[in-house]
Amino acid sequence: MIPARNEEAEVLSSLESLAAQTHRPDLILVVVNNSTDGTERITREFAGRPGVPQTRVLCLPDNPHKKAGALNHALAGLAEQCGDLTGAARYVLVMDADTSLHPRFVQRARMVMESDPTLGGVSATCYGRSGLWRNTWQRYLAGMQIIEYGRYAHTRSRTDLHTMAGAGSFYSTAALQHLIDARGEVFWQHSGNLVEDYETTLSLKEAGWRVTANQYCVAYTDLMPVLGDLVRQRERWVRGTLDIMRQRGWTRHTRLSIVQYVLGLLGFAYSLGWVAVWAAQSIAQGQPAGDPLWLLLLLAWSVFSAVRVIPLGWKAMLVCALLLPELVFQFIRTYWMGASLWRSYTSGAATWA
Repeated sequence: MIPARNEEAEVLSSLESLAAQTHRPDLILVVVNNSTDGTERITREFAGRPGVPQTRVLCLPDNPHKKAGALNHALAGLAEQCGDLTGAARYVLVMDADTSLHPRFVQRARMVMESDPTLGGVSATCYGRSGLWRNTWQRYLAGMQIIEYGRYAHTRSRTDLHTMAGAGSFYSTAALQHLIDARGEVFWQHSGNLVEDYETTLSLKEAGWRVTANQYCVAYTDLMPVLGDLVRQRERWVRGTLDIMRQRGWTRHTRLSIVQYVLGLLGFAYSLGWVAVWAAQSIAQGQPAGDPLWLLLLLAWSVFSAVRVIPLGWKAMLVCALLLPELVFQFIRTYWMGASLWRSYTSGAATWA
């Protein structure tokens, strides 16, 4: 299932990555959702190609429930044919229209799911696409996101997965049917649900299903090389996550995420204070502070930052070892984290425009 809103530039790559799978899907459902561009035309042209997997194009020109509504619409149509989802299929893959999958994604995801009947889903490990820039500033922003995605891909928790990635998630239909039986829908159709992937992940855990991620189930997704677009995207993600966590409260399924969020803000405050003290000492001395302890801490920080991105290659290691590029990006990250926290507590219910 691919929900696609104004994705004429990307949806074909997504569809072709499905056609290139070593274990091809039996059916592709594209939900053209509130689109005003040529997304429908491109998907129908793909569906008419000889040799591609069976592809259906569903159009929702006036869908008030955005991505969650588009996905639920596709699932309802699938279940209607056989009475429920489990009669229609064993697995459902949900992916974004700006994402391409590794050719063995489906094959590997099936192997993971079949190894454990308690698994409700396996999430993609996401990497950012390169080459999405037009100038030095955009190259910097995209590069920092590539490092961010890559670091997260190699350090995310597998035992208590925070979120099934919207870019690519492979679900058991038994788990999805469980949610339908419990609440009438898989993806919560509410105007304040800005992160349907996180809310659904929590719901699966609360229903007793396990979710996991696999480093070999790889998805490549678009980045945001424009600062305004990046901040709006992350504010939606963080604000939506905070709203859901506040709604759920402190539970065994939310507490790790809450602690990680708080530690992230405290970590930045500590780093900022460290730099401020070092700068103040340097100004007072008229030269860079050279206390051996400061220099040792700085070296350790540099080495640690570089080691964390070894799988991304020497360029990423060099950027992280320099510290300053990531410190600047951390200022931007802290802005959207702080702004999202403020809005979650002070403004009314959020909506996904």
